[in-house]
Amino acid sequence: MKKASYKLGEQIFIALDVAASGFYDAKRTICLQEVRWLEAQCADLVADYQTLAKKFPIASIEDGCAENDWDGWKRLTDVMGDSLQLVGDDFLVTNVDFLRKAIASGVANSILVKVNQIGSLTKTLDAIELARSHAYTAAISHRSGESEDTTIADIAVATNAGQIKTGSLSRTDRVAKNN
Repeated sequence: MKKASYKLGEQIFIALDVAASGFYDAKRTICLQEVRWLEAQCADLVADYQTLAKKFPIASIEDGCAENDWDGWKRLTDVMGDSLQLVGDDFLVTNVDFLRKAIASGVANSILVKVNQIGSLTKTLDAIELARSHAYTAAISHRSGESEDTTIADIAVATNAGQIKTGSLSRTDRVAKNN
């Protein structure tokens, strides 16, 4: 991923959490005609992202394609992966095996890491290290409905992840992590 050059304070960069799995319809892939529709939809979606990236200072897109749409992820990465951070959340689910497949397939360039998603701190740290060793970024993330526990902030600092996703500063659980 190329680093954007900017002067601190002069520009705010946007991170887009598309959550494409939420509007993906797996039933549409049943027959060949519907597969062509899905491919066209993906091409349109990537074109929409390109348009948005030209109009706004978007630095990161999370879940830009559906979690099972490996072809869509490949298209997105080929077209935008050199200029934007493409974060797999639903797609990679803090899973080292999924991340290995993504690396081998040349898809995405970042993983969203949720400590309680994969089952252990060791597996979480393994995912972060695997990402780092293949030039993928790792963003340490909260889970919906979390408490005010600030462990993810400690993990983000301890692993030098450089990124943390805590949600908007609207509730005490999120504010605690930002603090």
